Amino acid sequence: MTPAETAAATHQITVQPSGRAFFAQPGESILAAAIRGGVGLPYGCKDGACGSCKCKKLSGFVAHGEHQSKALTAAEADAGFVLTCCAQPLTDVVLESRQVTDESAYPIKKLPVRVSTLTRASHDVMVVRLQLPAADTFRYHAGQYIEFILRDGARRAYSMANAPHTQAQAPGVELHIRHMAGGRFTDHVFGAMKEKEILRVEGPFGSFFLREDSTKPIILLASGTGFAPIKALIEHLQAKRIERPVTLYWGGRRPGDLYMDAWVRERMAEMPQLSYVPVVSHALPEDGWTGRTGFVHQAVMDDHADLSGHQVYACGAPIVVDTARVAYSAERQLPPDEFYADAFTSEADKHGASEPSTQPAGTAG
Repeated sequence: MTPAETAAATHQITVQPSGRAFFAQPGESILAAAIRGGVGLPYGCKDGACGSCKCKKLSGFVAHGEHQSKALTAAEADAGFVLTCCAQPLTDVVLESRQVTDESAYPIKKLPVRVSTLTRASHDVMVVRLQLPAADTFRYHAGQYIEFILRDGARRAYSMANAPHTQAQAPGVELHIRHMAGGRFTDHVFGAMKEKEILRVEGPFGSFFLREDSTKPIILLASGTGFAPIKALIEHLQAKRIERPVTLYWGGRRPGDLYMDAWVRERMAEMPQLSYVPVVSHALPEDGWTGRTGFVHQAVMDDHADLSGHQVYACGAPIVVDTARVAYSAERQLPPDEFYADAFTSEADKHGASEPSTQPAGTAG
């Protein structure tokens, strides 16, 4: 078969150990084919920037599109790992992934939404509530995200900060948006967005949600507005009356970055299984901070000598998530497949800049 014929062929993708299989069309990434086929592989940004979709290739050949070296290193590629979001199969492919779910239960939709409220949570965080179409049912997992579709087709992704069941009392979805100076979308949110404004979104996306088939203690790790999907997970845990021990580690540069600290403490009063460790990395004397200091991922390691019996759900800047992923497995015996992550990726990240964004679950700006 010539290279042109290979590129034009349909290829079967099989995921082990589940045995789930689907077909990729010519020019289609493995991840896009999986989503279309209702097979839930792990993923985050869909742009080759975060590394959440990384899987071991057991057999077959793929062609990788543009991606960040931090998402897939040369050594990982040599060892047979692939990024399903930007890998197109050249033959039938067998992958190894233990995080396979049923994607078809939560179909991806494009919807018009209306801005219902805009609330400042801090000097640079806006809580945006979106009203969904009354005639349309929007189902999602707590922890997933949606993408705004801008007029030029560009996209900006934000995690939903409320669990699905909350729509029964307060219809709509809640987003936590941090202002990025010069960011086209966030400048609009903080400078020109009005209530009743109509926007277009697509979702749900992402594989960041609670695995309920486990009884292991849970560590929730958040930095900045990475708290948004973590908040949804806490609401879900409370609503489902899941009594597994849960510890939230939430980090910010200054105390004000923990913009829903009071909300967390209210949940603690209602959830005996929930513990909370706020961590501040750059407190000033005038802050009067007397709590934990340093890096939030390190606080987890300081408190836990052995994570082999835990699950970790992490959301935040790539440096936080990536460092935690490596350190927890190498130094605290966390099984790699028990680390579930949603790393921020910005437009700058996708073009190779080293400065991390402060927006969750996809593209920001």
